[in-house]
Amino acid sequence: MLSARAKSVSGFTMIEMIVTLTIFSILVALTVPTMKAWIASTKVRAVADTLQNGMRLAQSEALRRSRQVVFALTNSTNPQSDFTSGTLSAANSGTNWVIVTIPAMVDGSEAPVFVASGVLTSAGSAVAIAGPAEVCFNSVGRLITNGATSVAGGTCVPANAGITGTPPKYTYQVTLAGGHAMNVELALGGQVHLCDPTQTLSSSNPYGC
Repeated sequence: MLSARAKSVSGFTMIEMIVTLTIFSILVALTVPTMKAWIASTKVRAVADTLQNGMRLAQSEALRRSRQVVFALTNSTNPQSDFTSGTLSAANSGTNWVIVTIPAMVDGSEAPVFVASGVLTSAGSAVAIAGPAEVCFNSVGRLITNGATSVAGGTCVPANAGITGTPPKYTYQVTLAGGHAMNVELALGGQVHLCDPTQTLSSSNPYGC
């Protein structure tokens, strides 16, 4: 037969249960916004990384092929097919990217070649990208001016409004509501830099813009 003392400590009282659930609810309420911000920032970083990698691939292909190459943002969901059919177009806030060679011969004896494409939105849905529709690399990996890129809807003109700062550079802004924004900067010399727009670039802070 159980003693009175054993019966008194055999479980939680109703008050103890209510207090525990209240504390747990408060902790969850405090954690959820932080988790949402972390998820949003992770999506932004993933898209920025994908954009940066696409640009570097375009640059390396220009060097490897010894040809001018255009890197373009596009809303086409099938860039290779649209390129083949002649309907591929660039967009300043495109959800995909595409790389195409620019013929060295202007007499039509050389055709542009589709190189590669990628999907930006697969890395982070609802992430917004703002930046130039097209940028062109020459055979040594530097940005160049070119008004005939084989991708309609944009031209590669380094002196346009997309170039800002000292030294001059293109800036692609990658954002998502509730997340930490990231920039992908592309200097005229071809340097690609992923950075935090809330910080300033310095010798002690390579992550700033």
